Amino acid sequence: MKKVAIVGCGAYMDSGYGCSGEWRCLKAAALGEGRFDEPVHVTAFVRCECPGRTTVPNVGVAIKMSDIKPDAIYLSSCLVNAKPGCPYATAEQMAEMLQAKFEVPVVFGTHDYH
Repeated sequence: MKKVAIVGCGAYMDSGYGCSGEWRCLKAAALGEGRFDEPVHVTAFVRCECPGRTTVPNVGVAIKMSDIKPDAIYLSSCLVNAKPGCPYATAEQMAEMLQAKFEVPVVFGTHDYH
C-alpha cells in the first residue's frame, strides 16, 4: 500500500474558512477518492502554521518519528485552494521545498468534497 504524508493549512482548519479539519483528507485517503488513485496509508499529517517556516522541518520530524518515508507528500485541498492565498508562500513554492528536501513527489490537493 502506498504511504503518504499530508500537509494541511492550520489557518483554514482553525478559522473555519471552508475546512473543518483533516477528516476530509483522511477520508479521501482511506477510500482512494479525490487526488488519491487508490486507498493509501497516511503515515503523517502535518499542519502548516503561519508563517510556515517550520513546515519542512516538521514534515522531517514526522517522517523520522514514524520511521516511514512516504512515497508522496500531498498538500491538502485547503492549502492548495486557499482564498485568500497564503501571504507567505504559494503551494508551488512549498511543493518545491518539500520535493527538494525529501526527494518524493508532491501532489496538489487531496479531495473534492464540499
